[in-house]
Amino acid sequence: MENVATAAASSQAVAKRLKKRYAAERRFKALGFGAIALALGFLGILLVTIFSNGSTALVQTNIRLDVTFDAETLGVSPVNPSADELLRANYGGVIKSALSKAFPDVSGGQRRQLYKLVSTGADLPLRDKLMANPGLLGTTVSVWMTAGADVDMAMKGHVSRKPGVEGNRLTDAQLGWLDELEKRDAVTKKFNTTLFTTGDSREPEQAGLWGAVVGSFFSLSVTLLVCFPLGVATSVYLEEFAPKNKWTHLIEVNINNLAAVPSVVFGLLGLAIFLNFFGMPRSAPLVGGLVLALISMPTIIIAGRAAMKAVPPSIREAALGLGASKLQMVTDHVLPLSMPGILTGTILGMAHALGETAPLLMIGMVAFIVDIPASPLDPSAVLPVQVYLWADSPERAFVERTSAAIMVLLFFLAMMNLAAIMLRKKFERRW
Repeated sequence: MENVATAAASSQAVAKRLKKRYAAERRFKALGFGAIALALGFLGILLVTIFSNGSTALVQTNIRLDVTFDAETLGVSPVNPSADELLRANYGGVIKSALSKAFPDVSGGQRRQLYKLVSTGADLPLRDKLMANPGLLGTTVSVWMTAGADVDMAMKGHVSRKPGVEGNRLTDAQLGWLDELEKRDAVTKKFNTTLFTTGDSREPEQAGLWGAVVGSFFSLSVTLLVCFPLGVATSVYLEEFAPKNKWTHLIEVNINNLAAVPSVVFGLLGLAIFLNFFGMPRSAPLVGGLVLALISMPTIIIAGRAAMKAVPPSIREAALGLGASKLQMVTDHVLPLSMPGILTGTILGMAHALGETAPLLMIGMVAFIVDIPASPLDPSAVLPVQVYLWADSPERAFVERTSAAIMVLLFFLAMMNLAAIMLRKKFERRW
């Protein structure tokens, strides 16, 4: 009876401990799910905020005006004006004349407010239109023009359109003129092609991302051309040919440490070496690509070595047993089999480089660049630096431009990560 009682007590103690252990496991799982849910919630809030602010940048408010290409106002010859005359003509004058005709009752100091309804860069499309068809000289044409940034913000609902609201950048008179233009069906929203076809600008409605996109393309091209062959060659040597001694161990430790070095340190290195010592052009994608290559190379080396370690030793032994040299064994067997992992690491390293800002600020890629770069030697901005510049601008219209630039950057990052996943799935082999 005593043994039975002891066994029953022991069984109860075990059951109690199991119950306590299972309860602890359930609490741990609940904490894990809670942490994941919290992280997804914050991510969702971030993405919703970015897309809600940036989606409105995809459209731009336009105002329709009846523009008369008057030779006297333009300051050109009435008959057969030269291309140089048309290029330097006073297109801003004809826009002001068109606004004055649309609102003939406006006079005096209010005209300056009236002229602000249209963007200061609206004269460029007029110039292109007249230069493409000089026969328009002396005629009146209905033209859709880009509205000013404040008008665009009011039409998109980012600022109040109620008269007398404190802090409103549009005056009561401008709001009245805007209402009148709406009644005439002379205001509309169109797809904002400027955002994807032009470079940066001081005026929000004229600012575009294309210059930064081209700059990022040149920078990443230089990065890939430099870091991929050097990274793969280094990983092959360290994994297959280097002797295992204290020196190679020291090199391996330093490579692993370089992957954790703050990126701004690489920017300072690029400033000291590439700009000050070698005298390379400042703000050029060539220098930016070299600095980003220094950042990406440790990642590629580590990924390459891990991919080659995953190749079974039997592959090496079979190749050597059939008479292949060590170099042939590496180039014909190990390297092709490890290439999916190397490519995945390379794409992830390039995605990391695409989002870097601090090292590029150190080499001067924070400059205001309007022109689209034609080569890696031309001054340029890149997407993350463009986000930094626009986020620092005080105008309300640059907020949506900043969010739109982040959307484009996230799109490219998502595509690069998707390419890495597809490559891994397509070429992955399980041994």
